[in-house]
Amino acid sequence: MPKVVLITGASRGIGRATAKLLGAQGWSIGINFMQNEAAAHEAVAEVRQAGGDAFPIRGDAADESDVLAMFDAVESTFGRVDALVNNAGIVAPSMPLADMSIARLKKIFDVNILGAYLCAREAARRMSKGRGGHGGVIVNVSSIASRLGSPHEYVDYAGSKGAIDTMTIGLAKELGQEGVRVNAVRPGLIDTEIHASGGRPDRAAMLGAQSPLGRPGTADEVAETIVWLLSDAASYVTGALLDVGGGR
Repeated sequence: MPKVVLITGASRGIGRATAKLLGAQGWSIGINFMQNEAAAHEAVAEVRQAGGDAFPIRGDAADESDVLAMFDAVESTFGRVDALVNNAGIVAPSMPLADMSIARLKKIFDVNILGAYLCAREAARRMSKGRGGHGGVIVNVSSIASRLGSPHEYVDYAGSKGAIDTMTIGLAKELGQEGVRVNAVRPGLIDTEIHASGGRPDRAAMLGAQSPLGRPGTADEVAETIVWLLSDAASYVTGALLDVGGGR
């Protein structure tokens, strides 16, 4: 039976790259998206072309009713949920904390913290053996910003990812006896569209050149790490914060 995963924020970037790689391994995938329906359908087509199965699910990860509906849709379509890739996240234009509005801070924290916690909570409820589940895997997408702080740029984003790191460690300990592994990947300067949404489309290329490896990373490189953490090859890995940052 194919394994089943829900990937939040899967219409672009790291989420989409992960979906495509899992498709090549025969997974069945719920492709969550928020706004870009056309991109979500393109991601579904890529998964199917690679050999897996997928369908698009519109939903706001920071809205509890949407999160419940997303998991329900995956279970009704594929019969179960084996894994969650907790990937949905946003940034805002670069600026020091002193210049950030309350509206910006609330939006960053609602999506990046509350949304990730809601999705992880629902995965825990449905996969925990003590609650009638059959076990599973959660991979949270954090960021190297959580330990670098992103001064003068994204202190709010960095702090939101610090919360994801802490949740990963704590939830791994809660769910270890429930048959659920929980890990996080912490990407560094990855060449995806998220930098443009923060007002600096060339940020990854410019700053990536200063990393020890001398270049930005790709979404596929992060996806490879996520796919490994989802696999049985990582069966004794839980509570890990795995950096994919070119040595930064």
